[in-house]
Amino acid sequence: MNERITEVSAAIRAFVEADIAELAGDRRTSELLDASIEANVGTVLNALRYSLPVAGVHAPPAAVEYARRLAQQEVPAAALIRAYRLGQRRLTELIFVELHALDIPAADRITAVERITTILFEFIDRITEQVVAIYDDERSRWLENQNSIRAVRVREVLGGRKSIDVDAVTETIRYPLRWHHLALVLWYPDSATDDDAIPRLRRWVRELAEAVGVAANPLILAADQFSAWAWLPYRAEPGDPVTEIRRFVAGRQGVPDIAIGTLGAGLDGFRRSHRSAQRARAVALARGLPTATVVAAGDPGLATAALVGTDLAETRDWVCEILGDLADDNENDARLRDTLRVFLRAGSSYKAAAAEVDLHFNSVKYRVGRAVARRGRPIGADRLDVELALLACHWYGSAVLRPPR
Repeated sequence: MNERITEVSAAIRAFVEADIAELAGDRRTSELLDASIEANVGTVLNALRYSLPVAGVHAPPAAVEYARRLAQQEVPAAALIRAYRLGQRRLTELIFVELHALDIPAADRITAVERITTILFEFIDRITEQVVAIYDDERSRWLENQNSIRAVRVREVLGGRKSIDVDAVTETIRYPLRWHHLALVLWYPDSATDDDAIPRLRRWVRELAEAVGVAANPLILAADQFSAWAWLPYRAEPGDPVTEIRRFVAGRQGVPDIAIGTLGAGLDGFRRSHRSAQRARAVALARGLPTATVVAAGDPGLATAALVGTDLAETRDWVCEILGDLADDNENDARLRDTLRVFLRAGSSYKAAAAEVDLHFNSVKYRVGRAVARRGRPIGADRLDVELALLACHWYGSAVLRPPR
């Protein structure tokens, strides 16, 4: 059989390819498969012929290169392992054919079968272990490299400082930039996470994407050790994905904090959605919202609050100037601020405000009066300033309030 290695290898290849569709590849991959099988067959037959020790056998270079090639082409490791098992089976059958053709005593034939079967298994097992380890290393390296390339391209797109070939970048990052997008920023508090944060966020985004019915795989990019950026792709503008996300999150354990951007279409929409998600996150972090919170850029007043709160120290001074004692950080003033905010948003209608906050008409009227008294001056010419200050208090809380005295 050593003199017919090419013939034996061709028979094994035909047997393996007939069973494993994933091994069908381009010309270069096919050439490597040929070389890998022939090198493995030669190694095993030499080991059998010369009684080589198992410990001294190493996967041939062609087999190593083939394993790396499969890793780069995202062929599952299971397909590589099964190829070796099927190859072992077919080689065993061919060896048995040769044994049956030999004119030797039956007892010797049985002894030969037992010994060859044992040695063949040990060698194939060792070579398989080596090529799978090489596959795993190459897969990790390849994915890390691909993720790095994707990260660079995505940041170039977000930067908008250079001309972008949308179709070329779409192919590189494997994400449909011409579709509709909903950007997310996700993070775990530093003190409540570990080195597994990014893999956990990736798994979580994939589960979320499947639950809300996206039309393709989401784009996920590590922002730092504890946070990630993501985009959910839709072929057409979806109905209410923010509500669907909140519904998915409700009641789940281990949910990260999530900031959701506004829907956008095409390249500009991809950028705008991400920027709005970043602003929503900035508001959430400044407020110190509890964990497992979903905040959306489309929530009423949040986008305005994000602009007002660009410099929180200045915002705090301005809020205290506009609201006076009503800007004190205590529960009583918080109730008065919320009632006044709803009252002004309802067009100064006590009835409409009472329905929204679920209070009696007279209770709303009393609280509004108390809020104006706490402010120290009537609401007239500076009504817009008052509404903006109340909005900032609503979203930022203690970050823009006067500390308790």
